[in-house]
Amino acid sequence: MIGTLDLSKLQLSEDEKNIVKTDVDALINFSHILTNVADGQAVDELELSLLQATEGSKKKENDISTTALSKVYQLTGFSDPIYAEAYINVNQYDIVLDVLVVNQTPDTLQNLTLELATLGDLKLVDKPSPITLAGNDFCNTKAQVKVASTETGIIFGNIVYDVSGVSGDKSCVVLNDIHIDIMDYIVPATCTDTEFRKMWAEFEWENKVSVQSNITDMNQYLDHILKSTNMCCLTPKQALEGDCGFLAANLYAKSVFGEDALANISIEQLSDSGALTGHIRIRAKSQGMALSLGDKITHSQKKEAGA
Repeated sequence: MIGTLDLSKLQLSEDEKNIVKTDVDALINFSHILTNVADGQAVDELELSLLQATEGSKKKENDISTTALSKVYQLTGFSDPIYAEAYINVNQYDIVLDVLVVNQTPDTLQNLTLELATLGDLKLVDKPSPITLAGNDFCNTKAQVKVASTETGIIFGNIVYDVSGVSGDKSCVVLNDIHIDIMDYIVPATCTDTEFRKMWAEFEWENKVSVQSNITDMNQYLDHILKSTNMCCLTPKQALEGDCGFLAANLYAKSVFGEDALANISIEQLSDSGALTGHIRIRAKSQGMALSLGDKITHSQKKEAGA
């Protein structure tokens, strides 16, 4: 038997009609776009992407976008007819130079050529093609340099061009030198004490650097050297503890080309002035590796002293 539906029960009172259970503009969270993070909380990827688009994402200290300006080298002066600067993109076995060339004259420059040369174990792979640059115009050109070993290399050259409508010799603008940082190719590594002593006896190239620093704490100076050279300390931390006024440690690093670099730090703290004195002995199989690491340590000491 089919009963009669009581419509009076379906009618809502005025108070019930005014109750808002869910706002019309409330967001709906879909479980498919939720991602679990490290702390166990769920994050809405859509909301996170909108937040990054409107406010920007927080950049890490080692983010390439925050350190890109440190790889820009000014090649010419602002008063030169051609202003040029290069962004150095360091890969594992090659270097790409992205050069910005700005014509600061109202004349059209023809056959503008970026001529580069290298000093050290660097080899220019491809030469940039000649370009024509209108007055007050700019362009980008690239050059690739092959790296064969870990040693300080220098890239130098000039820009030659012809001025449209003017006969005579080519004009030339000399570029500033670009010094390649070997730290881009050196990574910390570890080895046993037996391997360290064996390599120390086999390697014939040694560079001895005197300790000259304003740092008075020996462990702090050791950390400064490790950070400057990308080397790893093989001496256990237990052996470096205590306050005896003397510190000796062995350091080791390896290049991406398979070259080994050894270092021994022997420093002493003077009792009267508290200053550090001693030497850092660097040994490597190649002369360039030993000299480059020594120059890097000397430069870091001067930079720290100037600060």
